[in-house]
Amino acid sequence: MSTAVCAPAEPRYPPGDLAIWIFILAELSVFAVFFAAYAFTRMNHVALFNEYQLTLDRGAALINTLALITSSYCVVRAVAAIRGGESRRCAGWLGLAIALGGLFLLIKGYEYAHHFGQGITLSTNTFYMFYLSLTFFHFMHVILGLVILAAVAFKARQGGYDARDHTGVETGASYWHMVDLVWLILFPLVYVMR
Repeated sequence: MSTAVCAPAEPRYPPGDLAIWIFILAELSVFAVFFAAYAFTRMNHVALFNEYQLTLDRGAALINTLALITSSYCVVRAVAAIRGGESRRCAGWLGLAIALGGLFLLIKGYEYAHHFGQGITLSTNTFYMFYLSLTFFHFMHVILGLVILAAVAFKARQGGYDARDHTGVETGASYWHMVDLVWLILFPLVYVMR
């Protein structure tokens, strides 16, 4: 059932609030520096990185990749729903995205528990220092993204957005897509590339 009584607004480019795009660009810059440092260090320690990369759970990382890609699809559907004035459907799609993001956190938490249980820390070796730093930095971004999506979903469920006024949904979606994009770079870089 549609909650909108007015015609949809013209899409804005970039979607969402301009401030989120400044924040996204700043965050992507930080991740780019991290990724470059990882790649440079790996070039100088190929054998070490190859050896310890094999200790990572690629199956868990692949499930997490699928969870984040699917959650981004759900966010796209949420934006489409609110552009059509369907705030409850928007909230439902965001709820699915949040559940998938929660699954990501659970699986990643399991991975961390496994490594910490083996006595692995940031000081174990250079590979684990990068692995733990990069993935935990991303992990914190997932948590922030879930908080943002939850706030947006709550407001959508309360009818706080409609077909003409839904900048908040697009802002939250933009941030979530950044989180997904970073993982799509991090996953092959840390878990797969040899």
